[in-house]
Amino acid sequence: MRRSVREATIGFSLLAALVAGLGLWFWLSGVVFGQKTWSFRLRFRDAAGLAPQSVVTYQGVPVGSVDTVTPEAGFVNVTAQINNTRLKLYRPISAQIRSGSLLGGNPQVALETTTAIPTSSSEPGPLNAACNPTRLICKGGLVEGDPTPSLTTVMGLMESLLLQAEQDKVISKGATTLTALTKTSEDFSALAERAEELIVELQEAIQDATPMIDNLNAATAEARSTFAHASNIVGTLDNPKSLNELRNTVSNAEQLTRRLDAISGDVEQLSGDPNFMNGLRSVTVGLGMFFDELYPSIRKEPPEDAESSSGAT
Repeated sequence: MRRSVREATIGFSLLAALVAGLGLWFWLSGVVFGQKTWSFRLRFRDAAGLAPQSVVTYQGVPVGSVDTVTPEAGFVNVTAQINNTRLKLYRPISAQIRSGSLLGGNPQVALETTTAIPTSSSEPGPLNAACNPTRLICKGGLVEGDPTPSLTTVMGLMESLLLQAEQDKVISKGATTLTALTKTSEDFSALAERAEELIVELQEAIQDATPMIDNLNAATAEARSTFAHASNIVGTLDNPKSLNELRNTVSNAEQLTRRLDAISGDVEQLSGDPNFMNGLRSVTVGLGMFFDELYPSIRKEPPEDAESSSGAT
């Protein structure tokens, strides 16, 4: 009895270990029971250490794994399995092979999209026969992978650039260009020194021209004042009232001139008549005798004030 129990325990233990080993193998192989998956193809120029069972992420979230990695002429064909049948990968989408962390890690396929993802869409999914390959990545579709920057690719690019530089004699041309730049810099320095000398000469010329400028400003001020007076005269002449007064003044001056001319003509005519002049002389003499008869004391006896003043002297 004891022997049969011992054998049964050993058999159940071996069976449990076998089931656990199969489960672990299925888990490591990425086989998920009771869940549908779909796949699509990626094409890279360099797989950069990618291998089956590598993680596939979308926007940084794991969504599947790499199924196969097949090198072909000029590129590497990769098949990716997506675990979520309702996941819609909208185009345009970029695919790169990146490290799992900043410190390294296993390579993984990173999928990222730059378009706004609709929150709710009734368009068919990737497993539907009516899936639009221009909008989504459908089952069996193809995505062109972007080149992955690595130390190897950077070194290769630098080597090709150096080879191209050696073929095109870029270094010698660069030396010639550097010499030309140095010469240009020296010419520019000489030009700057000459410009400083010209500035000093210009300042001296401005100082010498300062008195002339002051005289010119004074002449300009006087001309401005004269122009203002002329403007006032012109404004006065433009005034109808001033023109009327000026016209009346000229008319009065003409009338006065005519009268003076008439009077002077009469005076010349009278002074030229002998009888008139004799009569005028007789009247003058008669008036003198008349005043002598009216005031004899004034002409014969000097006033008292005059005698007293003469005595005092």
